[in-house]
Amino acid sequence: MFGKRAETTGTALKAPPEVEKEIAKSMEPTAAPRPEGSSNNRSEPSEEYYETKATIFNALFETIDVTALAGMQPDKARDEIRTIVDEIIAIRNVRLSVAEQNQLITEICDDILGYGPLEPLLARDDIADIMVNGARHVFIETGGKMQKTNIRFRDNTQLMNICQRIVSQVGRRVDEASPICDARLLDGSRVNVIAPPLAIDGPALTIRKFKKDSLRLADLVNFKSISPAGARVLEIIGACQCNIIISGGTGSGKTTLLNCLTSFIHPDERIITCEDSAELQLQQPHVVRLETRPPNLEGKGKVTMTDLVKNCLRMRPERIIVGEVRGPEAFDLLQAMNTGHDGSMGTLHANSPREALSRVESMITMGGFSLPAKTIREMITGSVDIIVQAARLRDGSRRITHITEVIGMEGEVIVTQDLLTYEMDGEDANGNIIGEHKSTGIARPVFWDRARYFNLERELAQALEEAGS
Repeated sequence: MFGKRAETTGTALKAPPEVEKEIAKSMEPTAAPRPEGSSNNRSEPSEEYYETKATIFNALFETIDVTALAGMQPDKARDEIRTIVDEIIAIRNVRLSVAEQNQLITEICDDILGYGPLEPLLARDDIADIMVNGARHVFIETGGKMQKTNIRFRDNTQLMNICQRIVSQVGRRVDEASPICDARLLDGSRVNVIAPPLAIDGPALTIRKFKKDSLRLADLVNFKSISPAGARVLEIIGACQCNIIISGGTGSGKTTLLNCLTSFIHPDERIITCEDSAELQLQQPHVVRLETRPPNLEGKGKVTMTDLVKNCLRMRPERIIVGEVRGPEAFDLLQAMNTGHDGSMGTLHANSPREALSRVESMITMGGFSLPAKTIREMITGSVDIIVQAARLRDGSRRITHITEVIGMEGEVIVTQDLLTYEMDGEDANGNIIGEHKSTGIARPVFWDRARYFNLERELAQALEEAGS
């Protein structure tokens, strides 16, 4: 027990009054009714419901000891809160239906122990992104489509307190002195917070959620992101230690695809991952996960992606996986790919395989490496074997649009060839895009010898033949 229940005897273990007052203020529930036409299927609570919730919430904070509550297990704390709220409802003779009472208790527990109004969204596995634009505007992406929800915060102060609670779990902070922060939730979901004065209309919170069960390549086939034959080609590419770059736009499924390809890495291989925010879900037993670190308040202690990739080379890796290549670390990744770390992988933002190669060249140039363009391109062709292009189409669906092989150089131009492409044939009556993955007719790609080294040449030939049929 962490406090005196309403109308019971005994001495309550009370926190300091100023602490309870501040916490109660930051967690006080919103009293405004939710708008019509939201994406939530629950019936809209009445104004009286919100008034009752506020009354019970305030009575609860007069009863509990916040300090003792913080030291309890979440499940036990929820049970204790439920018990006390039930007693408050009975003593005050509050009339609520069973559904309303359960909903009220759940919302109060979320406000005290969780992330407040965000908890129902975080619990849904069909949501890909949660975007909070100030206290009054919360959007989600589900099924590739953007929707506005009926979720509201009391004010920007409550939203800011929840942002602080999220980033504090990974030892970060966000305030006026440090208004930008990247963090992650306990389930691996990626979080970005930008606070005033940079965000004019209140704190902007963006959460990139990840499914509890990571997707497999077979799931992408079921979603028609790739054909069965194309999936088999990707499986062989991942198994025969080709160096792979996955490119695509924002929300195109690059990280999901990277997770799928890493599932074909042999369990005996030592894998080291480098990420800005740890989100990869590798299943192999021998994995070392590294994460960058921002500078502290004194501007010291920053660890960049370049630092991590360089350090990887001293850790006896067999494969290096870079979550996202954004800058000078592209040079170190190419060096690793070309010096015995076959099968390394990384993602980057680009709209086509050709643009992906140009971006790698640009990132190396911006890193201050004074190398001739031809030398950089020769390094790229000597390191990168395959580019897998992902895209989110206008109907919200995600497709693998190209599996492209890097062949070599002709003069100062990098030569590539497509093994598999996605061709759109139109759209149906519901606006869904119709198309199919087609082989370009390449029977023996350049990595054929590598596939033969791993005894996979027959499977590769069969997959390419099926893709073309």
